[in-house]
Amino acid sequence: MEKVILDAFERIPGNKKFNEDGFIAGVIYGDSVKEAISVKFELLPLRKILAKHGSNAKVWVKYGEEKKFGFVKEIQRHPVSAKINHIDIQIVSLDQKIKLQLPISFKGEDKVIDNLLQLQIHKSEIDVFGNMGLMPDGVNIDVSNKKLGDTVTIKDFDLDKKIKITDDENQIYAAIIPRKEVAEEPADEPVVAVKPEVEA
Repeated sequence: MEKVILDAFERIPGNKKFNEDGFIAGVIYGDSVKEAISVKFELLPLRKILAKHGSNAKVWVKYGEEKKFGFVKEIQRHPVSAKINHIDIQIVSLDQKIKLQLPISFKGEDKVIDNLLQLQIHKSEIDVFGNMGLMPDGVNIDVSNKKLGDTVTIKDFDLDKKIKITDDENQIYAAIIPRKEVAEEPADEPVVAVKPEVEA
């Protein structure tokens, strides 16, 4: 497992309107943390980690001289701009069992489109429960060989046998459907010049 390090810095608690350029307010809590710690994270490294490892990214949080293993538990965003306002990191042990949502990446969609079909996504994450040390950042599903009417179900996922999928066994994550035709916009009608009426 790649060791992703996220630096945390001291933040004065109680400041509800925290807004410091280049930083995001956050909190660290969980296993081996007696009381929740108010911290701040650098925005740029945080964005890179989330982009690469997903919204439940597993990280080693470095705070002072200590490094603790955990994962992104919750991300709060601005309701209008969708910018990150706050982030919660839950500290856990590597052998701790935990429930997570893993993002699904659908690969080979271009082949589906070439066959005049399209991928209709019903659910973009999978609910799982298992050992934290075995959890992947996400799951990849190859749909390039899927045909019209085919679906993506639990049987398509190749996860460690020690990780339990907690979704309904009949859950459909995606389906291959006919490609919708793009309606052609009507051509603009020619403009006919009309002489203005002049009262005598």
